[in-house]
Amino acid sequence: MQTQTTICLNNQNIHSLPESISVPTYDRSKVTAGIVHVGVGGFHRSHEAFYTDAYMAQSGDLSWGICGVGLRDADRKMQSLLKQQDYLYTLIVRHPNGTIENKVIGCLTDFLLGCDDPMAVINKMASEETKIVSLTITEGGYNFNPVTGEFDFTNPDVIHDLANPDKPRLVFGYLIAALKLRFEKGLAPFTIQSCDNVQHNGDVAKKMVIDYAHAVDSDLADWIESEVSFPNAMVDRITPATTPEDISYLQTLGIKDEWPVTCEPFHQWIIEDKFTLTRPQWEQVGAQFVSDVTPYEKMKIRLLNAGHSVLGILGSLYGFDTIDESVQDPLFAEFLRHFMDIEVTPILSPVPGINLEEYKDTLLERFANPNIKDSLARICSENAAKLSTFMLPTIANNLAKNGEIQCATLVIAAWCYYSDKQTDLQGKPLTISDAMADEVHQLASQTSERSGALLELKSIFSGLSNSEKFVAAYTAQVEALYSTPNVKQHMQAVLSECKLGQAS
Repeated sequence: MQTQTTICLNNQNIHSLPESISVPTYDRSKVTAGIVHVGVGGFHRSHEAFYTDAYMAQSGDLSWGICGVGLRDADRKMQSLLKQQDYLYTLIVRHPNGTIENKVIGCLTDFLLGCDDPMAVINKMASEETKIVSLTITEGGYNFNPVTGEFDFTNPDVIHDLANPDKPRLVFGYLIAALKLRFEKGLAPFTIQSCDNVQHNGDVAKKMVIDYAHAVDSDLADWIESEVSFPNAMVDRITPATTPEDISYLQTLGIKDEWPVTCEPFHQWIIEDKFTLTRPQWEQVGAQFVSDVTPYEKMKIRLLNAGHSVLGILGSLYGFDTIDESVQDPLFAEFLRHFMDIEVTPILSPVPGINLEEYKDTLLERFANPNIKDSLARICSENAAKLSTFMLPTIANNLAKNGEIQCATLVIAAWCYYSDKQTDLQGKPLTISDAMADEVHQLASQTSERSGALLELKSIFSGLSNSEKFVAAYTAQVEALYSTPNVKQHMQAVLSECKLGQAS
């Protein structure tokens, strides 16, 4: 049997790749890095980098290359592999009908490791060439107390960074050090652009940066507050973790790429048009600039992200492995649609240019894409932060309006069981990846003795634990689930109760 010859992905070989793989049409040797991006994971590479690559190819404006930054030693593997490939990688776009597009993305110019050389990162951000510093640092990376919304100065890394400004660990130390250099040199500041699933992500980033800056230099903090732009944005593209099968698939085409990215064809980026300096004209390649991103981000967080949590937690307990498995089960699909229709839609504001019914239809189609094997383990990573952001505000809104909360409450009860037992209902161990996993498990494991034990976690439930309606609904759901651990039975009971209520 003849062995497929593979070509290593790099600058030298880029124009020798098979015709089935599209490659950058611009001269990469002329690209300069107008953007520094912290958090070069799969999502950044399928989203902001995808838009930027497309913009440079269409416009010929090569001043918007992206210098990637990793702050932790965990980023070393990504940095090393991308460096070997001259910072090229393949984006594998998998359509529901089985069609696959393969596109080499060329806009990354470098990848700096802050843990190795923090001043190299600081100086790159401070360079006059840098117009935007963008962030994909996940919900937990903003270092705020979820109850008070205030910057957490008790974080040991923050204490370290304030004492060692030239050797920071967290992104805030880097941003402030770089902005301080620009301030001292009389240079205009860069825009700080969040690309995370945090509602009002730009506003959150601004508050955290300014709070940190006040602890460093009040004059600098005042300058940042008046001069630095923090545009809010809504980002969306389902991007599962890269698997060995993705790498093997490309090898069958004749290309050796050590860390490609797989994603769905859908992509959306809604951005408030307020930048300190110039910006790429991303609207030429599908991004949408608006004056107020609030209704769009609320729609996405409360429907898509919360929908992921519904399928992720309940599906994991039932024994599913991927999102598409969960939503292809008729009961799971019905439960999710009921949650979106009855508990989320009534508390959403009108979204200009968006038909919510069509949007929800599209979500179900996207979740069911059989070629995007998005693992429930990935979806359930950092559940504590995600539920605090995506699910609990919907419950609070419905409590205030006397709306329905049963679907969301069942998800929270299931999360308790999930965090307590740490196995699915067949006894298979679950992969728990959460900064608060130990704290959550400690309280969840006491549920058999005290039904509301998890609600004592004030950093998450301080507001809801005072609601008699929520506490009653939660304890009832938990007690039912613990006495009869059958996820489908409880999902069906919630749906049946709602149908009876609608009939009466």
